[in-house]
Amino acid sequence: MYPDPVANVKQALTAAGAEDTVTVFDAQVPTAAAAAATLGCELAAITNSLVFVLEGAPLLILASGAARVDVQKVAAQLGTGKIRRATPDFVLAHTGQVVGGVAPLGHPEKIRTLLDTSLAAQPVLWAGAGDHNSMFSISYKELHRITGAEELQVR
Repeated sequence: MYPDPVANVKQALTAAGAEDTVTVFDAQVPTAAAAAATLGCELAAITNSLVFVLEGAPLLILASGAARVDVQKVAAQLGTGKIRRATPDFVLAHTGQVVGGVAPLGHPEKIRTLLDTSLAAQPVLWAGAGDHNSMFSISYKELHRITGAEELQVR
């Protein structure tokens, strides 16, 4: 019924004890702006799942759709070297999902994840669910719990 990446996200949500709130839209929602327009919510309520490369390994940053990640600030807070944006092939290889549809979970292996603390201001968050047509809703507290993400200011 669902493409494999979406099925993986649905399975990961329920395995983590979270509610399966995946919604599949007729139109694609590959950007935060498109998702906010389709959902009729604030851009800040969209949770972008952005994949970066840190020392050769993937780093997933869950950031507000209204924010631009300051990779220098993040690197300084983590006490690490340079963080760079991952290529689409790297993203697909590590998440099993395409850029624009990456979810916070449902990946083949656990990825180190950071959670933008500014998202806590939103009562309901929307995140990608594995492809360009799917998203799920969740609270900040529940997203933090199911991803085991490190909370951090990313902008």
